[in-house]
Amino acid sequence: MHKYYKTIKLKRYRFMISSMTGFGRGEYIDDSRSITAEMKGVNHRYCDVYVKMPKKYAFAEEKIRSTVKERLKRGKIEVTITVDDFNQSSGDIRVNMATAKQYYSALSQLQDTFGFGTEGNGGMSLKLLAEMPDVIKCMPVKEDEDLVTSQIMTAVNMAVDGMMQMRKTEGKKLAEDILKRAEIISNIRAQIVERAPMVKSDYKDKMKARISELLGSDVQIPEERILVEAAVFADKADITEELVRLDSHINQLKEFVEDDSQAIGKKIDFLVQEMNREANTIGSKSNDTKITALMIDLKAEIEKIREQVQNIA
Repeated sequence: MHKYYKTIKLKRYRFMISSMTGFGRGEYIDDSRSITAEMKGVNHRYCDVYVKMPKKYAFAEEKIRSTVKERLKRGKIEVTITVDDFNQSSGDIRVNMATAKQYYSALSQLQDTFGFGTEGNGGMSLKLLAEMPDVIKCMPVKEDEDLVTSQIMTAVNMAVDGMMQMRKTEGKKLAEDILKRAEIISNIRAQIVERAPMVKSDYKDKMKARISELLGSDVQIPEERILVEAAVFADKADITEELVRLDSHINQLKEFVEDDSQAIGKKIDFLVQEMNREANTIGSKSNDTKITALMIDLKAEIEKIREQVQNIA
């Protein structure tokens, strides 16, 4: 068990934070087509959505992107859409007779001029003519864009639901770890609060010992002068305000764990920066080896929280 750790009752917290990592899958199927949407998310400062889908259905891409951004808020999210069309015909076959006649005329002239073969009519075959560019075209069937977009979004929203559930599961683990480290920080702070009043008296004793070492024990230093110097030191080394603010930050951190507002990860990240700032100030002002040792452990825990916060949506 961690030397600063005391058991905390995590069950009293409503874990609301979510991780940015996750996976989701959704499917829509009817007599015409089968649509599958898969998405995976990783950590990212903002919300970036990348959509991979058949070019034929690109008209739905902006709707996919806006919906995912609205629901997932943060993370780098890759969405993959696959569509299997059950229709036997993907378009209408049409013959461009005008183009075919032009090719026929041109090929006939080549036949008459150069005397190539006698295959078919005038040395030309139906296969040769049909293979000429733009003679036969497959005209795609026009899609009902609103209907298809609605079908795609059914699959996309199912995938988002799955990812959000996975994010919440991961978020609960993050929250539990953050709360444990917040409790460790609170316990370290309590030891610093206990140690802080002793710094002044220790400084006075060290100052007396140092003077005696330099000038000899026979030299009498006025007690009032020592007390004044100790008071000046104590004022410079006073860390009361920093300890109060640190305690406030710890309590705020615990409240944020239950916060279901948007971009909570950014808020916690900012709060952790403030905690680290207070820790640096305490370490620089205290001028006490025991408090310095405690601050090293405290800052290590703050850094671990900061690393975890990078995963929060």
